Amino acid sequence: MWTPNLTGQNPSIAALVQGYRLTLQTLVSPSPVPLFAAFRSNSEGEITTAKAALRDKHLLVSDVLLGDETFSDAEFRRLYKQAKGWVLTSKQLPPQRRSWKHELFAYRKETIELLLQRIMQAVGIKRCPAKGRAKNGAFILAGVWLYQSCWLQNYRADKPASIIKEQIDLARWRAPT
Repeated sequence: MWTPNLTGQNPSIAALVQGYRLTLQTLVSPSPVPLFAAFRSNSEGEITTAKAALRDKHLLVSDVLLGDETFSDAEFRRLYKQAKGWVLTSKQLPPQRRSWKHELFAYRKETIELLLQRIMQAVGIKRCPAKGRAKNGAFILAGVWLYQSCWLQNYRADKPASIIKEQIDLARWRAPT
């Protein structure tokens, strides 16, 4: 079984997550930041979106890609390996004992899932109706791009990512009720 070479200076570790019909790839280290986002229709699965993005070279190939069970698809793992990356999903974890793979996979929950929650809170995605409206994908993608822009500005200014929600709340225009 092939395993990634993580002995390099700075191996790139990314993760995939899906929610609200959004497939989101983020960098895991040094801190979570969105790299790729795609909105999909209800009839299209997350893995179909990820495969198409990988084939079209929109999905960035990192040394390691952490994904949930959805991304354990054999064809997707083969395509990612051909692109010189390695996919680690929950289905690939040894069932008997804890290993470095368990530790690496656990890091995914501490980074990308919290990032998705942070984006949802910062831009108010919960208030965006997901049923019956075909145009909410643009709002969700705009939320990811907004978060990405804020993260980059804060990174350059040496500010923590944790202030992004507050920055967006302060900048949000509110119509009088």
